[in-house]
Amino acid sequence: MVSSRHALPARQPSLALLMASALLLGACGESAKLKVDTGYGPDPELPAPVKTMLPTVKVAKAQPWQEGQMPTAASGTTVSKFAGGLDHPRWIHVLPNGDVLVAESNAPERPLRDELLGIKGKVMGMVMKRAGAATPSADRITLLRDADGDGTAEVSSVFLENLTSPFGMALVGNELFIANTDALVKVPYQAGDTRASGPVTKVADLPGGALNHHWTKGLIASADGSRLYVSVGSNSNVAEHGMAHEEGRAAIWEFDRATGKGRLFATGLRNPVGMAWQGETLWTSVNERDELGSDLVPDYMTSVRDGAFYGWPYSYYGQKVDERPQPPRPDLVATAVRPDYALGNHTSSLGLASARGSTLGGPFAEGGMFVGQHGSWNRKPPSGYKVIYVPFSGDKPNGQPVDVLTGFLDADGKALGRPVGVAIDGKGALLVADDVGNVIWRVTGPPR
Repeated sequence: MVSSRHALPARQPSLALLMASALLLGACGESAKLKVDTGYGPDPELPAPVKTMLPTVKVAKAQPWQEGQMPTAASGTTVSKFAGGLDHPRWIHVLPNGDVLVAESNAPERPLRDELLGIKGKVMGMVMKRAGAATPSADRITLLRDADGDGTAEVSSVFLENLTSPFGMALVGNELFIANTDALVKVPYQAGDTRASGPVTKVADLPGGALNHHWTKGLIASADGSRLYVSVGSNSNVAEHGMAHEEGRAAIWEFDRATGKGRLFATGLRNPVGMAWQGETLWTSVNERDELGSDLVPDYMTSVRDGAFYGWPYSYYGQKVDERPQPPRPDLVATAVRPDYALGNHTSSLGLASARGSTLGGPFAEGGMFVGQHGSWNRKPPSGYKVIYVPFSGDKPNGQPVDVLTGFLDADGKALGRPVGVAIDGKGALLVADDVGNVIWRVTGPPR
């Protein structure tokens, strides 16, 4: 028996083994039996779960746009490049004077995640690198300004740097709030600033840590600016590391802007990301769980009720029980709220923006929502990789989604880009952050 003092170092998996594992992982799994549109709408089809020895993996290899290439805009609209040469742009915030803030960001170091996942984590890291999702985080916010109003940003300046995987942003008065991966912070802002001039002040801690599986933190302010809402994803797929790692996660938090005091506003949301207001109701886009087959589980958008529980990890799409989390919690499942609208299986629906103020015209009425779909890895064939519009009737989604921006996958299945954040700019055009293409796209309607 070898004493701990003289223990041999743990053997690291060889590159060849990792590569073979990655190829095996990509070759295993099943394929979708249902058409992709069955996973959209208020009543999606929910077949029986499919269990496989290894998860289904179908990754679109990143191959950024060539000169002159761009995505395809819906009929009646036009797409152009608002800004390029960015470093993994993830999220957009439009300031009142028309300037655009872009969070250039990616995952922080997560040593505990790698330790818990072991060789599977290393293989998945290689898979994510292939998808263009493993670049170092720039940790900054860049300001873009279209000074001459021609639809292209001539000014690009570093507004704030040395952040920690920043994502959501919200301006309230003369304070800009930023959701880092581990803390809600703020800086002073005056109209016209091209660089933050004041100190970064912490408002509140956010769930982060050495595991920090879903690292993005969305942010939105209430209409009167008194409250700030932060979306926090889970630390796992279905709590496979235990619920102790999920404290304060898979939830939307509400913070008092003046004091920084926070409370859980809604829970059981596996990975809520984008948030938007529809009237006085908060909505969010949620990435659901993986490894139940290509036809499960649909991502969704839903209105968010104060105090509501939405099922994760014990159930999905309301009260459909997931048998993997142990011990089960039938008491919680009985209270689980069914989401309002499914956004397709494994589409990775991240961006969410109200169409209020949009001038795209045609089917893209002001009453609906735009959704940025980053694209799948756990579905064959792939899904997402586009921007869609969900029509509303009154305060509820009504009807099938309409494609706004497509063409992010080429004929060979490579990802030329992957849409994330979406926002309406000061002239009513739709801005789309493309973190693989390192571009902000701008979609406009017909000339007035």
